[in-house]
Amino acid sequence: MKNNARREFLKSTGLAGLGIFGAGSVLGSQADFLPLEANFAKKRVQSFNMSGFAAPKLETVRVGIVGLGMRGPGAVDRLSKIEGVEIKALCDLIPERAEKAKKMLDGTVHNPTLYSGKAYSYKAMCDRPDLDLIYIASPWEWHVPMAVYAMEAGKHAAVEVPAARTLDECWELVETSERTQKHCMQLENCCYDFFELMTLKMAREGFFGEVLHVEGAYIHDLLWLNFDNQKGYQDMWRLKENFRNGNLYPTHGLGPICQILNINRGDQMDYLTSLSSNDFQMKAKAQELAEQDSFWASYATKEYRGNMNTTLVKTKNGKSIMIQHDVTSPRPYSRLHVVSGTEGFAQKYPEQKVSRGHSWLKEEEMKELEKKYTPEIILKVGELAKQVGGHGGMDFMMDWRLIDCLRNGLPLDQDVYDAALWSCISPLSEWSVANRSNSIDVPDFTGGNWKTNTPVPITLAGGGTTAVRV
Repeated sequence: MKNNARREFLKSTGLAGLGIFGAGSVLGSQADFLPLEANFAKKRVQSFNMSGFAAPKLETVRVGIVGLGMRGPGAVDRLSKIEGVEIKALCDLIPERAEKAKKMLDGTVHNPTLYSGKAYSYKAMCDRPDLDLIYIASPWEWHVPMAVYAMEAGKHAAVEVPAARTLDECWELVETSERTQKHCMQLENCCYDFFELMTLKMAREGFFGEVLHVEGAYIHDLLWLNFDNQKGYQDMWRLKENFRNGNLYPTHGLGPICQILNINRGDQMDYLTSLSSNDFQMKAKAQELAEQDSFWASYATKEYRGNMNTTLVKTKNGKSIMIQHDVTSPRPYSRLHVVSGTEGFAQKYPEQKVSRGHSWLKEEEMKELEKKYTPEIILKVGELAKQVGGHGGMDFMMDWRLIDCLRNGLPLDQDVYDAALWSCISPLSEWSVANRSNSIDVPDFTGGNWKTNTPVPITLAGGGTTAVRV
C-alpha cells in the first residue's frame, strides 16, 4: 500500500511482523491483539474528507461489472435500464457466466467486452481508460482487492456487502479513497427499502422525538444454500466464511439505522460488545453430509459460528444499537428495523407498524403517515423500481440513485466511511465473542469529522434527472 501510516503505527508497537492484521480471519490468539489496531484511529490524521465529496459530473457513466454469479446478473439487468449508463465490460472467473450475462443484453444498446478465465482478469478491465465505475459483486474476500485496484486505476468503486472483512481492509478502503479521491460506495440496498426510507424521513422531521435506540438484523435461513455444492456458491466460499464466529453480515440491518442516527454525520459509534450462541446446526449438517459423501469430510471437522449473534453498540451521543445475525435457524426472514424514540416507535417485522404510545396506529392513520413521509426518491422512481425488481425494488432505487448522483456531480448517500464502519462490526464482534463478550472500542474512520459532517440528504435536490428504460 502506498499509504503506510497504519503499518508504521503497528511497527512502532512491535506487532507489525506477527501477520495478525492481514486478510485472514480474526480467530484464536489473533483476536487478543485487535484492540491495538482499533486504537490506530486515535493517532490517524485524515488526508482528505470524502464525506460530502462530489466528483465531477459524468454525462454518461461507463460501467464495468465484476462477479456474475449470484448478485452480478441482477445488477447487469438493472443498470441496463438506466439512461446515461453504458455497460462496457463484464468480468467473471468463469467464462460461461460472463457470456451468459452478455446474452442478457441482447437487443439493448450495450455491447460489453468480456474478461474471464483468470483470477485477476478484473485488473485488465480496470486498466481500461474508458470506464468510470467498477461495480463489484464478487465473493467477499475479493471485495477490497478489487475496490482498491479500481480506485488506484482512477475509477469509482461500488462494492457489494460487506465491503471488507477485517479492520486492515477497512482502513485500506478509507486510505485509498481519500488518496485517490474516488468514491467507494458499499452497495447496501436495504437503505433504499421503502419502509426504511420512510422511517428515515420520519426521524429527520421529528416524528420519533429524540431517537434513543435502534435495532437491525439479518435473520435468514440459508442453511440449505450454504450446503448446496451444486447450485450454491462457487467453491463453497460462503460456507467457508462461517468458520468465523461473530456477526459476519451486519450491514443490511445496520445501514438504515445508522442513517437514522446520523452515524458518521453527527454521532459516532463508541464501543461494542458481542455474544454468540453455540453452533447447533452447521457442524451437525456437515457431519451428516460427510457420512454420505466424502466431499464434506473436511467440512465435518471444522468449527462454525454460533447460530445467533447479538451485538450491542453504544454511540458517542449515548444512543444504543442492537444488531443480530442468524442464517441457520428455521425462522422467518427478518431485518428487525426498529426505531425507538422519546415520542414514537416503528418496526418493520413481522409487520410494518408505528406507534405513539401503548397501541399501534390504525390502518387509516398509517396511510396518512405514508402520504406525509414518503421520500422524494420513492415518489420519483418507486413504481418504476417495483417494475424492474430486485428485492421489491430497493436494488433498483439504489442503482438509480448511484448513477443519478454520478451524473449530476452529487455526493453519494453512502461513502467510504460508511463502508468501513458498517463492515468493521464483523471483526470487532469476532474479537468480542472470542474474549467472553468484553467490550472493544470502535474505530472512528472519519478522523473526528463526524462532529461536523452533513447528514445524508433525503431529497433529490440537484439531481433526479436520470430517466429509466422500461
